[in-house]
Amino acid sequence: MTEPEPTIALDAMGSDSGPEPAVRAAARLSLKGGTRIVLVGHTDALHDSLNTLRYDPAWLSIQHAPDVIEMSDKARESVAGKPDASLMVATKLVAEGQADALVTAGNTGAAILAAVSTFELLPGVKRAALAAVVPSPDAHGDKNDPFSLILDVGATMQADADTLVSFARMGDAYVRIISRDKEPKVALLSNGVEPTKGPPAVVEAHRRLLDVDSLRFVGNIEGVDIPQGKANVIVTDGYTGNIVLKMYEGMGESLLETARYAQHDRLAWRAGMYLLQSGIQRMRRVYDWREYGGAPLLGFRQLLIKAHGRSGGRAIANAVKVAAKAIKSDLAGRIADSMKDTP
Repeated sequence: MTEPEPTIALDAMGSDSGPEPAVRAAARLSLKGGTRIVLVGHTDALHDSLNTLRYDPAWLSIQHAPDVIEMSDKARESVAGKPDASLMVATKLVAEGQADALVTAGNTGAAILAAVSTFELLPGVKRAALAAVVPSPDAHGDKNDPFSLILDVGATMQADADTLVSFARMGDAYVRIISRDKEPKVALLSNGVEPTKGPPAVVEAHRRLLDVDSLRFVGNIEGVDIPQGKANVIVTDGYTGNIVLKMYEGMGESLLETARYAQHDRLAWRAGMYLLQSGIQRMRRVYDWREYGGAPLLGFRQLLIKAHGRSGGRAIANAVKVAAKAIKSDLAGRIADSMKDTP
C-alpha cells in the first residue's frame, strides 16, 4: 500500500516580493506531481498570477486568506491581531491536519510565534529550534552536502542544558534524513574546546552529551572551527546562532562582491579571476541561500520551513521539496524516538 502524498501549505503573501515567487514555485512543482500544494493568500491575486502559468490543478489548490502579515509588522501584535492573514491561515491548516507542513518566506518572528502558539511540542522537547545551514568544506552524507546545520538561530534566545541536549538530538535526526548522513558529527559551540569552557549550560550539556551513545558527539568547537567543517551539527542558543548566521550571509555577499570588483579592475586581476572561475562558481553555489530552500523549525509534531524573505521561485521550490522529504521520512516521529532515552 502506497503512502499518501504530502500536502504542503504554502504562505504565498508574506515575502519581500509578494505572491509571484510562491506561485511560480507551486505551478512548477505541480507539473511534476508527488506533492500537493495549497497556496494560501488572497484568491484574486493568486489567480491573476496563476493564469499566466502552466500548472496542474490536480496537485495545486488555493485557500483564501484576505490579510497579510508584512515584514515590517511587529510579530506578537500581528499574530494576535491578524487571524485571517495568510501565515495564520496556513498555520491553522497544518495544526488541524489539512496540510502536513507549512512553508513561508514571511516575517520570521511572526512565523515562530504562530507555530509556538498553535503547534504541539514533541514529548521531551522544551523549546523549539530554528535551524539553518552554513557552508562547510567537509561535504558529507549520501547527498555530499557542503554545509553544516546550526541550531538554534533565533527561536530560543537563551537555552539551558536540557534544551541544548534536545537541540543536538533534533539536529542529528534532521541531518540523517535530509543529507542522508548516517553518523553526523555533533558539536557544541563555545569559546574553547575544553569541556569546562563556556557558560554553565554549555558545560553541563557537554557532560550529558558524552553519555548519549546514539550521537557522534565530538565535543566543543570554537567559531573558527565552523568554516573548517569540524562538525555537521552545531548546537548553540538562538542569540549566538543568529549572530553567526547573519555574519555568514554578509561574508558570502562580500566575497562575491570582491570577486566582481576584481574582475572589472585590472587586466592581471581579470586574468586571475578567469583562472579561478570554477572555484568562484563553487563558492557562489556554497554561499547561495537559494540552494538550501529554508530553515526548519524543529521540535513540534508539525513542521514549518522558513524560507528567506528574498526567496525567488527556485528557493521556495527547494523549501517545499525539503518539507515534503521531511514528511515522507517521518522527521517528527524520528525526533520523538530520539528523545525517548533523554534523562
